[in-house]
Parts: sequence; structure tokens; C-alpha cells
Amino acid sequence: MISLLFLTILTFVQLNCENLFDCQHDSLKEDTEFTPDGKRQWNRNRYWNKIKNISQELAGCCGNDTLPDLITLCEVENDSVMTDLTRRSSLSRLGYRYIMTSSHDKRGIDVALIYNTMSFRPINHRSVTPDDCDDSHPLRDILYVSGCITSGDTLHVIVVHAPSKFGGDKKSLPRRMTVMEKTVELIDSIRHASPQARIIISGDFNDTADSRPMTYLEDHALLNITRQATCSNGIRGSYKYKGKWETIDHILVSHSLRHNVISTRIHSTPYLIYKDKQYGGWKPRRSFNGYRYDPEGYSDHLPLVMKLRL
Repeated sequence: MISLLFLTILTFVQLNCENLFDCQHDSLKEDTEFTPDGKRQWNRNRYWNKIKNISQELAGCCGNDTLPDLITLCEVENDSVMTDLTRRSSLSRLGYRYIMTSSHDKRGIDVALIYNTMSFRPINHRSVTPDDCDDSHPLRDILYVSGCITSGDTLHVIVVHAPSKFGGDKKSLPRRMTVMEKTVELIDSIRHASPQARIIISGDFNDTADSRPMTYLEDHALLNITRQATCSNGIRGSYKYKGKWETIDHILVSHSLRHNVISTRIHSTPYLIYKDKQYGGWKPRRSFNGYRYDPEGYSDHLPLVMKLRL
């Protein structure tokens, strides 16, 4: 293993896993779709294949010479899937552990942080629940984790999965703004205790960089480095909707980290994409196209990869 004293580059990955559910029904959640008798016939073979594919995707984000230090995930169901991903997949030998939320999302999906125990030591963590007036469709919790990195400094990580635009952009916008306002409230509390705190916010925001929710975050002394993310193969985003590439997954950093960012990119290695026969170009190789299962599928989102010098 590499000595902590000499590890100066931190690699950070963000990925929406596209419905990483186990195949057991939780009586408190609307997850029957992902059970053996459900619409997607989600059985143990399909589940373990998904675990294998996601672990391969995460481990491969940095090439053959290094591994991610911190990974933020969206659309993970519970402790069972996170335990299987970190302890019973190809990631198991790499010393990863995880912290996740357990929110009131109707389907039971949450967010998580996976961390390499050799490069990050958690100090504090909690779930933050956005204020919500719609009890019938609760917002997902925000995950906050602070920890000590190899330099001895403290890093603050916030993981967000904002509501989608289901029902229309205008109708859903206030709910995404509620999540952003709660995120800023959390950031303000961190800065009150430590004005030069090193903060990273990542996740699936279901909005592009120029949208009102994302510019609201940038107006509070945050830099959206997703704007500079590079990619290959003509791909221009992390998600493709009706033939149009968009980056709705983002990584933002506090201004105290802006000079530490080495690079940001969208990871589009060939096995994560395939030809888009309907619209042309490429599209993410997802687990399901409608209800048609693809055993070689990974996710409908592509990972973001950031390198920091610390």
C-alpha cells in the first residue's frame, strides 16, 4: 500500500448507479418493480450482475495506475447493496467503506459516500432533511460527511440527489430549489465554524449548469467545475435524453479548493457506451431500455472524475 505521507493526489468520482436495488421487497417502500415477480424480473442473477458491473465501472474510472479515493453514489437502495458493493465485489480487496442516508424517498433510493480508508478518515457525518411541504412524495436526504485526508486537513463532502423534472420543469423547480437552499444552509454552517473550509458538493442535480438551482449554488462562493469537464467520442454530457447530451451530474468545490483542481472529466470508456441507433452518436449502456434488460448494462449516467492536488 502507498504511504499516507506520500499520497498527494486525491481522485473523486460521482456516479448515479441507475436503480441499484436488491431483489427483496421492503414493505415500507414502493420497490416491488425490482423483485423477482416485479415488472423488471429483478432476481439474484441480475442483481449480482449489476453489482459486478458497477464495481468494474468504479474501479476503472482512473485507469490501471490508481483507484478512486472518494466515490459519491446516487440511486442506491440500502445498506445491503452498499455492503455487497464494497465487501462482496471486486472492490472488496481495496479497503473501501461507506456512509449512506436512509431517507423517506417513496422508492427507497438514497445517496452514499464510499471512501478509501487509506486516504480518508471520517470525523463526522449526518443526513440532512430538506424542508418539504409534500408529504406524499418526500425529498431525498442530503448526506454530509467530514473527514481527515492524507495531508492532515479536513475535507467536507456533501452528496445531493435533487428531484427530477417529472411533471415538468416549472412545476418541479421549487422542489429542486428547496434542496439547494438546504444545501446552502449546510454550507453556511460549515463556514461559520471554519471560514476557509474545503468543501465538495456532488451528485445528480437533475439540472444543467446554467439552470437556476445550479447558479444559485455558484452564487454562494462555489465553483461548478463540471463546466470544464472534458470527454471523448463526441460525448457532451453525463446523461442523454431524447438524443440530447446534458450534464445533470455535477461536482462543485469551494473557492478554497479552486486552485487544487487538476482536472475534471466525464468517463466514457468504450464498455460504458454503445451506438445510439435512434438519434445517432453514442449513449450510455444502461441496465434497462424501457423494460428490456441488458446484462452488459451499467448505468444511464456516465461517471464524473475529478483529480485534486492536496
